Amino acid sequence: MLRLSDYGMSFEILDEAYTRLRSTGPEFDDWLSNHGPMAAEALARHGHEDQISAWLDSYSQRLEPAPRSSVMIDDWRTALGDARRLGDWLGWFDSELHDRPWTQVLHTWWPRLLPGIAAGATHGVIRVGHAVRVLREEGETAARVRELAQGLGYWAARWQPIPRATNLGGRLSAESAFTAVPTIPHQVGGIQSRLAQLEHVDGWPQAQQALSPSPDWEDLLRDIVNVAVRRYTNHAHGNPVMLVHAATAPNAVLRTLPSLPTDMWASSAAAAWSASAAIHAAYATATSAPPPQTSPPATAADTFDRAAQHGDEHVIKLADTALDTYAWTGDFRALAAVKTAADLIDPL
Repeated sequence: MLRLSDYGMSFEILDEAYTRLRSTGPEFDDWLSNHGPMAAEALARHGHEDQISAWLDSYSQRLEPAPRSSVMIDDWRTALGDARRLGDWLGWFDSELHDRPWTQVLHTWWPRLLPGIAAGATHGVIRVGHAVRVLREEGETAARVRELAQGLGYWAARWQPIPRATNLGGRLSAESAFTAVPTIPHQVGGIQSRLAQLEHVDGWPQAQQALSPSPDWEDLLRDIVNVAVRRYTNHAHGNPVMLVHAATAPNAVLRTLPSLPTDMWASSAAAAWSASAAIHAAYATATSAPPPQTSPPATAADTFDRAAQHGDEHVIKLADTALDTYAWTGDFRALAAVKTAADLIDPL
């Protein structure tokens, strides 16, 4: 398992980035997600902590100030998914994590938030996954706990279910299950309007259910992530930015799993699969493009170096997940996926 200490990193560098971003909101330009903390964590983890400050200098220019809390949330059930209360939710989780251990707060709120995994185009769960990874593997600091509060608050405010989500109960492998996912008829507009179409897509509940459950939920999540990364190379032309999240969202759940009670693992895997499949249904074209013909970089380190040089936050996040796939499988298609993203997405 790769740890920041493997690079001899000073943990203060990442904490400084979290503190610097604390004054910015989880969204900008209406609903675009602030990727600053996630990209900074990925850069640090892969030995590029010396680039974080300059990267933030450029990226932060587009961000907006953090929203303020105005009214205390008294009924969390009715406030879930109310984006007007984003500041209130951020304040709520600041208070929760000030008064209780972060693991206790996570155990309480994970099952409440999980049904709304599509929140912020899955960026709620992705931001939480990055924060939990640092807290568990590198230790607790005030800045890291505050970052977890930001992720949980964003998730709660943008809470959005996957239409007609189901439990797993089929016999298909992850590879076959992805192939069986139908696409929405009108691939236009934002993620909310696209996901809404799944209410009326024939075969959508069956496609979710068709994935075979596993006695090892971590293995199943790895399979989902691996297939989503590999499929990126010949489906990314549908929407190279949004299809990144078909891989990074289930990986965020996988990264959180060791910090959760095991009785939450099955529902977590099912929600992760539904989210990944829904992104494919909403953004992947029905026909695949030929895989890239160029050779992938020689090493995983070369691949992340290219992503860091490219600078786009989605390319950096995909590289972070693709290197997991490469470590698990040795499949060079994982590295090729990062090259595809760098070719299709404009650099920062």
